[in-house]
Amino acid sequence: MTITEKTAYLKGLLEGLNLDDNKPEGKLLKAVIETLDELANDLTDVADDVATLNDYVEELDEDLGDVEEFVYSDDECDCDCDDCDDEDDFECDGDCDNCDEDCDGFYEATCPHCGASVCFDGTCDPRDLICPSCQERFDCLDASADN
Repeated sequence: MTITEKTAYLKGLLEGLNLDDNKPEGKLLKAVIETLDELANDLTDVADDVATLNDYVEELDEDLGDVEEFVYSDDECDCDCDDCDDEDDFECDGDCDNCDEDCDGFYEATCPHCGASVCFDGTCDPRDLICPSCQERFDCLDASADN
C-alpha cells in the first residue's frame, strides 16, 4: 500500500467516526489527516522527480561514455600483440599478426637487423627509429614504410 493510499484510508476512518468538526478533537484529527495527505502527495511528487532525474543522469553517463570513447580512442591502441611497445612511443597500426584493432595513422616496418615488426606513428621521424627488440637503429627507412 502506498503512502497516498494509507492517507486515503485514514480519511475514510475519520469520516466513519462521525466526529463533530466543531469540537476541538474533530478539528485536530481532520487537520492532521489533511496535513498527512498533503505530505504524501508531495512525497510522491518528489519520488517521481527523483526517478526522472535518475533516468536523465543515466543518459548523461552513457553520453559521457561515448564522448570519452571518441576522445581517447585516437590516442590508444588496446591490442595485446607483442609488436606494440608503448615505452618507446611505438604503437600498433592494426596490421600486425595478433591485432584485431584498427588504429589509423600508424605505420609498420620490419627491422632490417632482427626482422621484428615495428609500429610507429606519423610524428616519429623514421630516420630516428630504433628497434624495441634489438635496440639497433634502422639504417635507412623508406618513407612509404610497409603500410
